[in-house]
Amino acid sequence: MKKEEHAIILEYLPNGYPLERKMMPIAQAIGKENLTLLELVPRKEENLEAGEEVYIGEGKRDKIYYILGRLHREKLTEPAKEQLQEFINKIVKEREEQFVEFFNKAEAMNKRLHQIELLPGLGKKHMKEIIEKRKEKPFESFKDMRNRIPNFPDPERAIEKRIIQELTTLERYNLFVN
Repeated sequence: MKKEEHAIILEYLPNGYPLERKMMPIAQAIGKENLTLLELVPRKEENLEAGEEVYIGEGKRDKIYYILGRLHREKLTEPAKEQLQEFINKIVKEREEQFVEFFNKAEAMNKRLHQIELLPGLGKKHMKEIIEKRKEKPFESFKDMRNRIPNFPDPERAIEKRIIQELTTLERYNLFVN
């Protein structure tokens, strides 16, 4: 797994967390590459905006002083969750090819459970249809999937919901988030 180079600010808390005694500014962010939730400490006099992209890689960082560590899902603020939803929607659109590839390559996890069944709104029936259709010809896009599988729920929505689920709740299996 590569280290994160860039992060998107989900929320900037100039006075830190209200219930903690430390009054240091903190930013809740998500890594662009691996979708890692992070807590970042900005440089003095820096004001960060929600949705802003910041460099967090090795070397000189202009806005971020240091990475405090991973952000625990319980600490995500409500505004950060809203921002997270927007970011995930954008990522799924940008990386459509990668997620369509997931549908083309998804496998059974054990005798009773298939990776596709972990997506919200998709059950055994859809899983079987996906496997049959991808044997004929791999899917090329989300649109192609919707056209070839009757009554298929929105694959974009299903992936978005699953990623949010993996980021905000403890899941037994993670498909998209480390």
